[in-house]
Order: sequence, then C-alpha cells, then structure tokens
Amino acid sequence: MSVTFNTVRRIALALDNVEESTSYGTPAFKVHGVLFLRLHQDLESLVVRMDFEQRAELMAADPGTYYITDHYLNYEWVLVRLARVRPDALRDLIRGAWRSAAASKKRPASRRRRASE
Repeated sequence: MSVTFNTVRRIALALDNVEESTSYGTPAFKVHGVLFLRLHQDLESLVVRMDFEQRAELMAADPGTYYITDHYLNYEWVLVRLARVRPDALRDLIRGAWRSAAASKKRPASRRRRASE
C-alpha cells in the first residue's frame, strides 16, 4: 500500500486533541498548539517530531526512508520519505510524535504573547 499525505492526515486527525494547521506554508498537525508533524516543503517527505536517539537508530537502519538536512541537525525532528515508509511504521511514528508533543509543557512564544495581551 502506498502512503500519501491523505494517509498521514487520516492517522493524525484520529488522535485526541489534534488540529490541522500550517507550518512553513505546508499542512501541519498540532496537539494543544504544539507542532508534532508537518509536510516538508519538498512535498515528498514528512517532518516528524522525534528524540535524537530514536532518530539516529532509524537513520542507521533505513537511510533511504529516514534522513535529515543540515537544518534539522540540532533539532529533534526526522524527515521521512512518504514513498518509502511502510504504513505500520508511519502509524507508529505519528503516534510517537503526538505523545511527545502532548506531553510537552512548552507552548509556542506567539501563544504566550497572545495569552498575556
């Protein structure tokens, strides 16, 4: 089965408290205002929230599917090629990213400003 962004959307929106939004001009998903997943501007990859250790393991195991650009080197995100990721792996990645973002106490600065104005 081929994975499309509609597959991504369906999985993400089935999770609790998820809102569809945009980030860097592409479709994105947030939980409680915290970004956890977006379509990369190349329109062929996902940007998925993930800790450095898991990211390193995935990139070592399958560098054709999981990769980063220099921009993401110091950030806890991984790029995932939609054309290569397995549907079951995608589901697990999205759920993990959602759990991480949902557990985060960090709120975007723009939200903090609006709340105090």
